[in-house]
Amino acid sequence: MFTNCLIYHESKTETRHLQVSFYQPLSSYCSCNSNFMAIPKLFLLLLAHFFSHAIAVKSSSNAFTIPTFHAMHSSLNRTNLFHEVSFDSSKLSISININPNIINTLLQSLQAAISDATKLSDLLNNAGHSSIIENKIGAVQDCRELQQSTLASLERSLSGIRSQDSRKVVDARTYLSAALTNKRTCLESLDSASGTLKPVLVNSVINSYKHVSDSLSMLPKPEKKASQGHKNRRLLWLSRANHRLLEGNDGVLVVAADGTGKFSTITEAINFAPNNSVGRTVIYVKEGTYEENVEIPSYKTNIVLLGDGKDVTLITGSRSVIDGWTTFRSATLAVSGEGFLARDIAFENKAGPEKHQAVALRVNADFTAFYRCAMYGYQDTLYVHSFRQFYRECDIFGTIDYIFGNAAVVFQACNIVSRMPMAGQFTVITAQSRDSPDEDTGISIQNCSILATTDLYSDSGSVKSYLGRPWRVYSRTVYLESYIDAFIEAEGWTQWSNDEGLDTLYYGEYANYGPGSGTDNRVDWAGYHLMDYDSAYNFSVSEFIIGDAWLGSTSFPYDNGI
Repeated sequence: MFTNCLIYHESKTETRHLQVSFYQPLSSYCSCNSNFMAIPKLFLLLLAHFFSHAIAVKSSSNAFTIPTFHAMHSSLNRTNLFHEVSFDSSKLSISININPNIINTLLQSLQAAISDATKLSDLLNNAGHSSIIENKIGAVQDCRELQQSTLASLERSLSGIRSQDSRKVVDARTYLSAALTNKRTCLESLDSASGTLKPVLVNSVINSYKHVSDSLSMLPKPEKKASQGHKNRRLLWLSRANHRLLEGNDGVLVVAADGTGKFSTITEAINFAPNNSVGRTVIYVKEGTYEENVEIPSYKTNIVLLGDGKDVTLITGSRSVIDGWTTFRSATLAVSGEGFLARDIAFENKAGPEKHQAVALRVNADFTAFYRCAMYGYQDTLYVHSFRQFYRECDIFGTIDYIFGNAAVVFQACNIVSRMPMAGQFTVITAQSRDSPDEDTGISIQNCSILATTDLYSDSGSVKSYLGRPWRVYSRTVYLESYIDAFIEAEGWTQWSNDEGLDTLYYGEYANYGPGSGTDNRVDWAGYHLMDYDSAYNFSVSEFIIGDAWLGSTSFPYDNGI
């Protein structure tokens, strides 16, 4: 069951219009009173023959027209569904030099890290139920999976540094940053455990990652030769109106809740998909509600999840920390497979605010992208755990820390919507968890809209709302060219439980607008910055997640500059 909210937004340079649909259980979301951000007004469709026309949409208060494109195509060639998975090194302008005097030391450090990680993996795999008690479901399993990810990252880092290829050295920095994130997540999961083996495991996790930290600190940061960014629009491979053409395509796995597809659950389709695939595997999820917790394991690479629209295709779950799950394991959709893409689909954790941490989407995989998706939850909605990620024209709803984690991630043209929290709580959007200045991680929010639901907006005088707070001492988050509504407090940001990290974090704002964007009364922390163009450009798609080299193969649109 769905409800529509009609939205009008007038930007500094143009007027845009949007109709946003929301699930009925999450109704009363839209603060439709003024200046609502809109997704870009048109998109291109990659089809042989097409035409367009406009559909007029009317509301009681605002009548407007949405430019809409419909495509006509007699047949569908499955080989043209997506560009081949690729990394275009020609679009990566990076200079990185490792001092020959430290090469051997660095390689030895990585080899020692692999040895330590292997021993820890064996210890975790042999941990019995009697010696380690999981008071939260998945505590030890979290560590086992994360440790396998760490081993893979270390081995790829070692291989890349030996090659002295600039791109692979850049990748190594990403892999090592992800490995250190795995360490912290494992310790968080073990925190709730008990048993005689717990102190041994905790000490082993702490000690086994020392060489990982050392290796990352020795690896130089790249000197990027950035050019001026420009608007870069990618062709889209299939319109929503033509999703029906997928049903008869032998190369597409069709999931239908009503039984009209090959699979009735998404998990069945994931299990059927090939392991370690170098090409895309498209899973078309037809309109419907899918009540299941879906996992994309690390060996399910290059999976594409395509729905009929974020307003009609929903994956929903209700795991939460209060109900006994770890935060990491609570996700409705958990993505660990590299190259994962999702389009026109929604993910929800319906546990409710009283259940505390309850993740709708968790991503700990490299080169992942989401286009026209929605994430619904309360506390901890979107867990951008690690690696490089991109979100375009998505709707993200929550109350506390609802975009959190330690990925290098860029959000573009998204609606980021704070919801009414429980009594006595405040709302905060981001909780970034960078723990070292060496980590190439952070949250970049560009050309988005920072909004409140109608009930929160009307009660914003009694409920404080913030842009972010530091989960770790080197937390890094920036807001660039975004619309910030009036419900955000004048100080903008808030601390965690004490003053820790206020001098070492990096929080920045650049060229934002809207009634909540004023910076005169922002926090006066040493780590808060009013950014100039050059500083902002470091957090662009091109620079921060080297998007020009891999987003082209996704066929999703993106802006590569500021």
